[in-house]
Amino acid sequence: MIYHVTSRQTWQEAQQRGEYRADSLESEGFIHCSTETQILPVTENFYKGQAGLVLLKIDPAFLGSELLWEPPAGDPPPGIPKGELFPHIYGPINLDAVVKVYDLETNPDGSYKSPTFD
Repeated sequence: MIYHVTSRQTWQEAQQRGEYRADSLESEGFIHCSTETQILPVTENFYKGQAGLVLLKIDPAFLGSELLWEPPAGDPPPGIPKGELFPHIYGPINLDAVVKVYDLETNPDGSYKSPTFD
């Protein structure tokens, strides 16, 4: 499984549209995703202080777009070793590839709680 962080509003819009497209798909050509161990470092680094976030759990077997494992453009976020690859989806995410959606909750200090996966 791979994961993608987005806003609840963007996810709701995707459900109405019939597919999910992140801004990075237009600007960089792909949608950034993470492995389970990359979720918190990525969220803390790129989404600090944001509320109303959800985590999409994506089953790569159901993706209609190409998935490539690639290094980050620069240094990885703190907590992720250099050389670790990230999943990038080169196209929109079809909704049936999203097998679960989790609310990203924060701790009292504003850091994100680790999602409880079922």
